[in-house]
Amino acid sequence: MTAEICGDHLALKVLMSENYEFFASCPKGVEGLLAEELAALGGEEIRQTVAGCHFKGGLQAAYRACLWSRLANRILLHLRQTDAENRDFLYDGVKAIPWEDHFEPNATLAITFNGTSKAINNSHFGALVVKDAICDRLRDKAGFRPSVNKNTPDIRVHVRMNRNRADISLDLSGESLHRRGYRLDTGKAPLKENLAAALLVRAGWPNLAREGAALVDPLCGSGTLLLEGALMAADIAPGLLRLNYGFHNWSGHIPKLWRELLEEARERRTAGLAAMKNRFIGYEGDIRVVRQAHDNLRRAGLDKRIHIETRELATVEPIKGYQGLVISNPPYGERLGEESSLVWLYQRLGETFRTCFDGWQGAIITSNPSLARRMGLRARKNYSFFNGALEAKLLTFDIKPEWHFGHHKKVQEAEQGGDKKAEEVTVNTDITLGKGAEMFANRLRKNLKPLQKWARKQDIECYRVYDADMPEYAVAIDLYRDKVLVQEYKAPASVDEQKAEERLHDILQAIPTVLPVKPEQIALKQRRRQSGKNQYRRMGDQQERFEVTEGGCRFLVNLKDYLDTGLFLDHRPMRLRIQKEAKGKRFLNLFCYTGAATVHAAAGGASQTTSVDLSKTYLEWARQNLSLNGFSDRHKLENADCIKWLKGCNETYDLIFIDPPTFSNSKKMRDVFDIQLEHKDMLERAMGCLARDGVLYFSNNFRKFKLDDALSETFAIEEISGQTIDQDFKRNQKIHRCWKLTHRH
Repeated sequence: MTAEICGDHLALKVLMSENYEFFASCPKGVEGLLAEELAALGGEEIRQTVAGCHFKGGLQAAYRACLWSRLANRILLHLRQTDAENRDFLYDGVKAIPWEDHFEPNATLAITFNGTSKAINNSHFGALVVKDAICDRLRDKAGFRPSVNKNTPDIRVHVRMNRNRADISLDLSGESLHRRGYRLDTGKAPLKENLAAALLVRAGWPNLAREGAALVDPLCGSGTLLLEGALMAADIAPGLLRLNYGFHNWSGHIPKLWRELLEEARERRTAGLAAMKNRFIGYEGDIRVVRQAHDNLRRAGLDKRIHIETRELATVEPIKGYQGLVISNPPYGERLGEESSLVWLYQRLGETFRTCFDGWQGAIITSNPSLARRMGLRARKNYSFFNGALEAKLLTFDIKPEWHFGHHKKVQEAEQGGDKKAEEVTVNTDITLGKGAEMFANRLRKNLKPLQKWARKQDIECYRVYDADMPEYAVAIDLYRDKVLVQEYKAPASVDEQKAEERLHDILQAIPTVLPVKPEQIALKQRRRQSGKNQYRRMGDQQERFEVTEGGCRFLVNLKDYLDTGLFLDHRPMRLRIQKEAKGKRFLNLFCYTGAATVHAAAGGASQTTSVDLSKTYLEWARQNLSLNGFSDRHKLENADCIKWLKGCNETYDLIFIDPPTFSNSKKMRDVFDIQLEHKDMLERAMGCLARDGVLYFSNNFRKFKLDDALSETFAIEEISGQTIDQDFKRNQKIHRCWKLTHRH
């Protein structure tokens, strides 16, 4: 027997011995958890390193790791470490391995090469050298060489360069172990299954699961966290659904041992499912992603155990009779959405945690700590992980009042009997008013008394309290919760400028004596007819946005930076009408401004919404309003000229709202927009997008507007202006006009 043959048989004897060297790779940050898992699966002499663990053990330990590891990416069988100072050394070292003892020469092959050296400074070149060495050896031994299949090879060889040494291994797992077999389609920015499992372990789910706790994900996407949580609770091996492993085509594979482990895993699954009492609930706003999630549940055999429904974050409710873990993977800002709009999503997520899951454990993963702070919860612990190349933190919470931001301050104020809010809204009655200011204050009081009662009854906190009732005091005054906006109309040329200035001073002096605001809570603007880019230009840059509510919806308003505040108060009845009619409907909002009508439609249960506006500024504002209310990105925002967008629209909608400007010559538009000239063609095109039983609402505030008579010959049209004017605009009913259009049947 030649020395070479003796060496080959010796190598095979070592390979089939009781003790092998393995490497289990994993996401960065999971190494400690993986070491504990490998020890429980029979691994020995475990050594942690970056993104993985070295361990030793028999073949059974490797099989168990492939079948049961919830955290590993791959299980690699170490074959040899060789000198790789240059191309020839690497080639000779790889060729010296008895590859004919590991797989048949007609097998297909793939090489994964990581790392470089001075001589081998390209991983593709390194992979070619390794492939040539393996193929040349098998050609010399068997007379032909294997072919390469990068996607579904029979055998995967891994090579890791470290300085001038190369570690050469066989991949026993085949595809990455995070691919359990239940997930084919995913939502946006999905978590890999093994990272999801690691997050659940760090969040304490295994212990909670044993106690029969519930697991809830309010932003569940395709359901990965819930599926991994259920697999843990039911003692189901994560690899049980997989049909193929890398060791299936390895010559050292022992099928009998593998079959025994599979049978054991199936028995444990049956027993685990029978004993499992946990509840698993997920919510997702995008119905398409929910369908993907249901497909994943069916493939995993857990569709009867996990409940996932189409529901926005805004409508999540407490889970009665259960406590447990609420966990989520909200967007970070790097891949989904703009950070400015995610601020409000995280705020809403925090409120959902606090109000719906009091007493539960909570956890989120995020790469943006500033967004996480918006949740209003102090993290109990945080752990670093890598979601791909992106470093992220798992934050865990005890969802209890004492862990809410500001809790200790509130307790202290309560103990001291202080009520700063009540003090801030006290009306100042100590100011001595001049004759003009007193006259204006009396009129304001007269207006306020019935309006205040009406607003309280209707749960309205933003409304108009004065609108140039007295011609000499030509202002509009709007109350936005605990702030006031004064809009001064341009005085006619016949009014002396100094006199107009004195009257404005009277108004500003009188307001704090009637309304529950301080002088610094009053914003002043001077209204002018605006056109083109002036409609969107900033008047300031103070960024003083604050929240107000309307009909159960929340909106961001800004009283100082723009001509308008972000919420047209006169359209309140129209928005509430849309909310009542939107359930299950496809809603289109043209000239959407800050998306207030869209938010109401979403709150009313619209199946989907599309909002179109030419201004990126206002569309981003709309995105923030949607996020603030917990609505997902199934509510589409389109940055476009509405007229051009309509011309290319092929979609059908059940409910359409159009509230265009009177006139626009924005630099983004090629043509001037004039509502009187454009409305007929615009409405005809919009009606072409309206379902046969749908409704279109058209509104504008051009006082001289006349609806084209020809439209009535084609469509059923009803003017409903009177139905869309609320109590606070009864004096000025020409603030806007509104029509209802439907198809004739």
